[in-house]
Amino acid sequence: MLTVITIICLFGAVGFPTFMLMLVYPFSKKAALFWSNYITRRSSRLYFAILKCYRGFLYLGDKSRFKDLPEQFLVISNHQSLLDIVLYLHYFRGREVRFVAKDTLRSVPMVGKMLHSQRHCMIPRKGSPTVAMKHLENFGTQVVKENQIPIIFPEGTRSRDGNLGQFYSAGFRRLVQSTHLPVVVCALDGGWRLSRVTNLIRNLKRGSYRAKILKIYPAPQGKEDEKIILEESKSLIQAQLDEWRALPADSLSV
Repeated sequence: MLTVITIICLFGAVGFPTFMLMLVYPFSKKAALFWSNYITRRSSRLYFAILKCYRGFLYLGDKSRFKDLPEQFLVISNHQSLLDIVLYLHYFRGREVRFVAKDTLRSVPMVGKMLHSQRHCMIPRKGSPTVAMKHLENFGTQVVKENQIPIIFPEGTRSRDGNLGQFYSAGFRRLVQSTHLPVVVCALDGGWRLSRVTNLIRNLKRGSYRAKILKIYPAPQGKEDEKIILEESKSLIQAQLDEWRALPADSLSV
């Protein structure tokens, strides 16, 4: 019964703004942006509140390092689920967050239109590396100009089993070189348990979704700095995942 109530409440939280976004998207960029911003600024917070209330599902966002954050920065993180977008919108709420994502998300009804309306970086999956790098370069110029927070997942794809994958350097390096921003390393965990509908229903009950800032680097000054950051960030994220997963099942705290 609680599962049904949860689904109904979640639909109520995002259903109407999603319907409005779908309705206005073909006709008005301004209206589409309004409803996209409504979804990202309000619905993400309501989404986790409903899950906590009805399923005991906890959002555990550690903000102890927020006081150390510079005004603008680039985030690199591991990637487990499409819901990672919702998680980081909530975690960094109050800031304009923009993601690097594959353009295949355009086909996802609400997500694709929201990402396009807000001018997130949509990398062509079948395009050449040159085209992808140009997209990232233009995106970097955009986020700096508009004081946005870019987030990139160096794994390039979601981890279905929660295991940390290989970190690819090309996209990260191009974004660093086009923004010249400090780099913030974040870890998240819990999304892989919600990546499939069958798992979603089973794992929502008393589950959790974590996020934490692990380290803040000054803006890299060259390729060697970029290499060090990417290598260290993977080790830091893996260590944090190991720490979280070693906690007792009944110890859900940040």
